[in-house]
Amino acid sequence: MTPDQELVLLIGGLHLVALLLACVLFWLFMRADAADEYESSDEDEGEGGGGGNDRLRDPPKPPKPGGVPLPDAQQSPERFRGPGRLADRHPFPERRPEPAPEPRPRRAPERV
Repeated sequence: MTPDQELVLLIGGLHLVALLLACVLFWLFMRADAADEYESSDEDEGEGGGGGNDRLRDPPKPPKPGGVPLPDAQQSPERFRGPGRLADRHPFPERRPEPAPEPRPRRAPERV
């Protein structure tokens, strides 16, 4: 048997083992019983029920209208809903002029 055939048989065998394990896990999953609903007794924790439930029995009250007062809030000088583009309202600063290129040194002709 050549090494190539041995490699193919080894990889094929590993695939068969993995497929067999996947089938066993799927079979165990299908046989598992559904979990029964947990019924906690209120005797241990009093009225709150306990058991780690973080939900409150009564929903919280909604906030009052008007929101939080902001004494230091100031109106913006720009209106974003006005006509035109916001970029057109303020001119862009002028660009710096491009520096002049340095003169190239003159080359002396070569004498052969």
